[in-house]
Amino acid sequence: MAPERFFLELTPPSELLRQAPHVVIVGAGFAGLKAAQTFAGKTVRVTLIDKRNFNLFQPMLYQVASGLVSQTDVASPLRIMIGKAPNVQILMGEVVDIDANAKEVVFNDRRLRYDHLILATGSTSSFFGHDEWAQYATPMKSLEDAYGIRKRVLGALEEAEQTPDLDKRRLLQSVVVVGGGPTGCELAASLNDLMRHTLERDFKQIDPTHCKVTLVDPGDRVLRAMDPQLSQAAGDHLKRCGVELLLGGRVKTIEEGKLTVTTSDGEVTLEAQTICWTAGVAASPLGKLLADRTGCNTDRGGRIPVEPDFSIPGHPEIRVLGDLCSYTHTKDGKPLPGMAGPAVQMGVWVAKDILAKQQNQQHPAFAFTDFGTMAIVGSLFAVADLRGVKVSGVFGWLLWGLAHLAFMPDRENRVTLLTKWLWLIFTRERSALVITGAPS
Repeated sequence: MAPERFFLELTPPSELLRQAPHVVIVGAGFAGLKAAQTFAGKTVRVTLIDKRNFNLFQPMLYQVASGLVSQTDVASPLRIMIGKAPNVQILMGEVVDIDANAKEVVFNDRRLRYDHLILATGSTSSFFGHDEWAQYATPMKSLEDAYGIRKRVLGALEEAEQTPDLDKRRLLQSVVVVGGGPTGCELAASLNDLMRHTLERDFKQIDPTHCKVTLVDPGDRVLRAMDPQLSQAAGDHLKRCGVELLLGGRVKTIEEGKLTVTTSDGEVTLEAQTICWTAGVAASPLGKLLADRTGCNTDRGGRIPVEPDFSIPGHPEIRVLGDLCSYTHTKDGKPLPGMAGPAVQMGVWVAKDILAKQQNQQHPAFAFTDFGTMAIVGSLFAVADLRGVKVSGVFGWLLWGLAHLAFMPDRENRVTLLTKWLWLIFTRERSALVITGAPS
């Protein structure tokens, strides 16, 4: 059966697009969505493919997990965001194969031919070879993960409210977060605030002082990628708020309600009803598939080392972006971090580069603009390193809030998030504490 070229070949909105180049974008995260938005309205036909029909704002997942916001506050429907563009079609499904020689992708039992292929499928959680831990420790990569954590924490508190055994209540009120990076610190701080303060008026039998959140990391400090001064400030604030830090510890085993950590002083066993995993990420499986089909390399994390224009050797028509790529063409030779900022800039640049080549025009080389890093580690407390300017505390929180609202792609969600943040500040109440689904 002949491969389907593109829906606009059947009923193009204009003759101008009938023979226009076809760009297939796989993945509607920060990089893929930004590329599609840059192509909108241009003389190019675009097919945006994703397993979901929404763009997920992953930096806010921990707020879903801790009941501050709902799932729809951090997920924006793709058809509302980009579907109105006459040259962009959105298709829901999963690419299962790539024929680089024929320039086709296999998707939903059909084949789509492309002139340019952009792969931006992001990353998944890595348990460092211990995939069996996933059944006991919930990762933080999807809406389902975040809601799973929220449901488990709230369910445990509901059970603790009617459990007379003090030791059992202490277990139900305990949470362990593995991984001291930004996601781990943000999740631990928010869950700690939820359990110790937000719900103290709502439960009669639970003692908030018995709530215990432990953050485990193999390093000597949290937020190791940030300046040591800011890491120290973040760690000190977490401890002041009641979060226990177990640093220099590597997880040895995880089972239901228990994990063993190896430290320099011996093994430590932690018991908790809820265990969360934010310790490692790996590139999406599409990276390995691309390597198998084209012969390109992958690094230890499954990412694809790319050329300066984000293409792969021998296939200039294939670009790899976001967490799926390893881009080392920087001034210091260090790969760009897997964050929203670099992904957005990659998506814009690659789209403009393709458009420039279409017009036989020169396009400036990609140059990443680093606006800095930041992390929130408590109510009204964040740390930020903005190109050498280091701030912490309330001012850091204000900068963090403004930056995340700016990156949020949907205007309605910006308003919703701001409203819920202000409501939490003035009332200490969270609006998304409903447990749905069949009772366990």
